[in-house]
Amino acid sequence: MAAGKKGPSRRGAPRQSHVRVKTAKGRKLSSKLWLERQLNDPYVAKAKRLGYRSRAAFKLAEIDDKYGFLKPGGRVVDLGAAPGGWVQVALERVGRKGRVVGIDLQEIEPIAGAELLQGDFLDEDAPDRLRALLDGPADVVLSDMAAASTGHAATDHLRIMALAEAALDFALEVLAPGGAFVAKVLQGGSERSLLETMRRNFTRVAHVKPPASRKDSAELYVVAMGFRGGPDEPESRK
Repeated sequence: MAAGKKGPSRRGAPRQSHVRVKTAKGRKLSSKLWLERQLNDPYVAKAKRLGYRSRAAFKLAEIDDKYGFLKPGGRVVDLGAAPGGWVQVALERVGRKGRVVGIDLQEIEPIAGAELLQGDFLDEDAPDRLRALLDGPADVVLSDMAAASTGHAATDHLRIMALAEAALDFALEVLAPGGAFVAKVLQGGSERSLLETMRRNFTRVAHVKPPASRKDSAELYVVAMGFRGGPDEPESRK
């Protein structure tokens, strides 16, 4: 799609006939169920048809359709950017005058118009590398980062919240006044300290589960808008 177009929206996930996967020799049941789910997911089919690298592109598009933080000319940072679906949507919505940079542990195939890094966002030098590519304050910081699942709900929750907190710390350093922050969390609510920090530093904070997020998934996204600017100061220190 051409840069500047609005891109995918929450409408248009087509219906399709159900495909069943036969059990193959050596294929685990979990692999069979994952493949069957992929083949029957309308968002997977739509992403392939429209040229998006993942179904996750529609999650960002649907969140932005509701909150409107991706604006023409904006600077966007995408943390946990692979395989690049969010980068594609961000590029479309900020247009040619905007700037989109991303980082991921995995290598990301080049996307025209984006600056992409391979590396660990938690590395000490990662924030400075991203700032250099931004060449100015960010308007939006996105985080779709997730740690590998352990199968233990409490542990998984702590791991993803630690990533969200690291992403928020970075956002507070690079966002321009009025900027926005979006991060993946898990159902069960964000940690109190994370929410308190966002409410101190942004004028609006909300949780959202976009239609493209699978119903059986525990993921949610927290959206914080209207960055107040300035250093974060807990109430007890004011």
